[in-house]
Amino acid sequence: MTKLAPEIANRDDLSLIVELVTAGSRVLDVGCGNGDLLAALSTLKSVDTRGLEISQEGVNACVARGLSAIQGDADTDLSIYPDKAFDFVILSQTIQATRNPRRVLEELLRIGERVIVSFPNFGHWKVRLYLAFRGRMPVTSSLDQPWYSTPNIHLCTIKDFVALCDELGVHIDAAYARRKSHAPFVFSPHQSRANLLAEDAIFMLHSGSK
Repeated sequence: MTKLAPEIANRDDLSLIVELVTAGSRVLDVGCGNGDLLAALSTLKSVDTRGLEISQEGVNACVARGLSAIQGDADTDLSIYPDKAFDFVILSQTIQATRNPRRVLEELLRIGERVIVSFPNFGHWKVRLYLAFRGRMPVTSSLDQPWYSTPNIHLCTIKDFVALCDELGVHIDAAYARRKSHAPFVFSPHQSRANLLAEDAIFMLHSGSK
């Protein structure tokens, strides 16, 4: 296992993403925030990192840390990048906040040889119970804001995401499920158990044309 960087020591999802990225590769982190993942990848994997972040505050934080990041929106600005410009394109905990997730995923696959996507799983058993017994939109460790203030506008389950990949002809290289206080575990993309048990999912994908 790669030694953890302090920026991601408490984020096992980001730690796994670092493990998945090949050393010395070209990486674009879409929705890079304040640059924690970019910093970890630069330090631990010596990758050529770039960031795209919608908030100016996030971009400023990245630049202050010596990281390369520009302001941009995943829904509208991925077209600035040429085909296969990066070895890895990462979209961590962001696809559910985009206006057109299908189009965003298509763009990620166009500009990256490999795409890593993570998202909260709306099929988790706690979410199901919350809806069944309270009849209200759930608030959990992964979905930690009430419905009226959450940035999440296209929540999905693992099954939903796998169905989208099938529809687009996307090849799933690896799939990992994450549970609070548990190490991520590998699962078969069409396995229903992960859809029930996982709070979050992490997928590594590539275009079906390869």
